[in-house]
Amino acid sequence: MNNKSYQPHPDDRSDNVEKLQDMIENTLENIDESEAAMALSTEEEQKMIKQKNENRKISIDAMRAEIKDEEAARKNGYTE
Repeated sequence: MNNKSYQPHPDDRSDNVEKLQDMIENTLENIDESEAAMALSTEEEQKMIKQKNENRKISIDAMRAEIKDEEAARKNGYTE
């Protein structure tokens, strides 16, 4: 076994808002693409796509809430 001690990386929150915004954009694109694919899908596939998109929308809401938290932390001067 390796004798080196594990050193965790410091918590870097400096770009969390930007990362979350990118994730929201990507998720919205996935919703758009999957809705376009529904035209070529079976009824069962459409049902699955609709459910997945509902889950994506819930995730987007959570990411937006996290952005608000991160922006508040920035204003309060969190340390990295």
